Amino acid sequence: MATPDLNVQLALETPDRRADGMGGYVSAWRRLGLLWAGMDAGSAKDQGAISTVRWKITTRAAPVGDARRPQAGQRLRLGGRLFLIEAVAEQDARGSYLVCHAREEDPT
Repeated sequence: MATPDLNVQLALETPDRRADGMGGYVSAWRRLGLLWAGMDAGSAKDQGAISTVRWKITTRAAPVGDARRPQAGQRLRLGGRLFLIEAVAEQDARGSYLVCHAREEDPT
């Protein structure tokens, strides 16, 4: 298997709930760090006002539980573009790289 070309720097973000002081909470995204990644566009779907593109985003591997390891429910950011992570798996049996299956939604 060829070594992936990790030529795009993405910010890894996680959802963060903070108390709002009135018994509720406010949802925000907290940046965990930066990752170098390779990105491959997949299928696209148009659902009325929202266009969805699926992406395969490859990063270096990190052990389970490490803050640098992306997880489902987190997102990757490239400037104003957001990629919601749906699943993460090792690319191969060696486990040197991870593949994040993500979707980018673009309201049009």
